[in-house]
This record gives sequence, structure tokens and C-alpha cells, in this order.
Amino acid sequence: MKVTLAQTSPKLNRSNLLEIISIISEFKSESDLIVFPELALNGYSLQDKLFEDAYEIDELYELKKLSVEIDIIIGGAIRDNKVFRNAALYFCKGELISQHNKVHLPNYGMFEEARYFSPGNLFEGFDSAHGKISMLVCEDLWHAGVHQQLFNENPDYIIAIVASPARGFDDDGLEIQEQWLALLKSASLHCDAKVIFVNRVGFEDGLGFWGGSCIVDKNAKVLHKLPHYETIIKTFEI
Repeated sequence: MKVTLAQTSPKLNRSNLLEIISIISEFKSESDLIVFPELALNGYSLQDKLFEDAYEIDELYELKKLSVEIDIIIGGAIRDNKVFRNAALYFCKGELISQHNKVHLPNYGMFEEARYFSPGNLFEGFDSAHGKISMLVCEDLWHAGVHQQLFNENPDYIIAIVASPARGFDDDGLEIQEQWLALLKSASLHCDAKVIFVNRVGFEDGLGFWGGSCIVDKNAKVLHKLPHYETIIKTFEI
């Protein structure tokens, strides 16, 4: 399978959709699956803008059309009747075939997602042409019980879309990156699955996002990794 990691820098408005369509159109002929970060459609620090900028699924018809030629995973703020979800969406063959609503919404320090979003309540796998897939959104992977739920689903691929701010700088590097790598490797070993991690870059309201998107194999080896702080879209074969 050829996978494109789209390590992008979303703006805090709806203009991201046009850029996303352009990126997919450019890479659709060379890849089987393209993966964007958490809230790539909207930007992260939405707060009250959520009421204006969240998407109805029907508004994403261009992504459905493009998914005839390439599978798409993307994060967005989605209006769900009277509530809002921080969701990972999987488009394939012209349809939305899976939506994972972020279960664990952080509400501490710099994070206040639980103030605006409503949580999901389950982790599930679904079949694709590439194998069984389970999707997660950022904080979901930081909870030990989630690893067991993923194990029960027995996925071939765990795909984590993330908006992780840079923090914990020291002489040895970026502490948050080391913590993420430990989580990704633990998930790969526990679930006997390949793990695809896509983190955003750029700045919003004083938050800087570090990137470092990567692919980890079943033996916890990092097969491919993108650089820090750089907007880059790159395709790998796994």
C-alpha cells in the first residue's frame, strides 16, 4: 500500500477545504491512501467559531468524489444534530465509510475541547481494501484502556490523527515527541498492527505544532518519519 502523510498547517477558517482538495488532486495518482491531521478542515483553536465553521457531512461532497480515486482520512469539526464532534473521517469509493468521534476530550492546561465538543463512546475497526483499520484522534491514544479495546478489534492498521503542540524542550530533544513515540510503539506491539501517526504543524494563538508524522511497523520500528515544524506531503510504500 502507498500512503501519503499530509503534514499540513491548517488555518483557523474554512479555507482549508480548498487547499485539501488541491493536495488530494495532486497526489491521488501516486497513492492509495492520504492521511491528514486532526481538525485539518478547521484549525484547532476554534472555540466559539465552532458554531460557524463546523461542517455538515453533506458539505464534504468534493471529498466523497475524490475518494473514488484515493482513500482519504481527515480530521474535522462535524455538526452532529445539536452537538459537535472532533472526528476522524474515512472516505472511500465515493462514500463516507467510517467516522470516529474523539472519545477522550482533553480539558486541562492549554486544552479545553470538552467545553465545545461532545465525546464519542466507542472504538471500532472497519474493513478496507488495505486491511482492517482503526482510527483514533490524538488524546484517545493516551488512555491505557484504549489499547485493550484496539486489541479486541484486531486491526491491521491503527491510524492516529493528531494536533500536538510542542512542549517539553530539553537538551535531548522534544519531550512530547518521545512520549508519543513510546505510545505508538506500545500500540504497535500490543495490537500487532502497523501505526500511522499524522501530526500538524504551524502556529495558532500561541501554540506551535511540531509535526514529526511517522509510520511504525508491527515490531515498533519507525519505518518513515517526516521532519519537525515543516509543512510537507510525502508518499511512502508500506
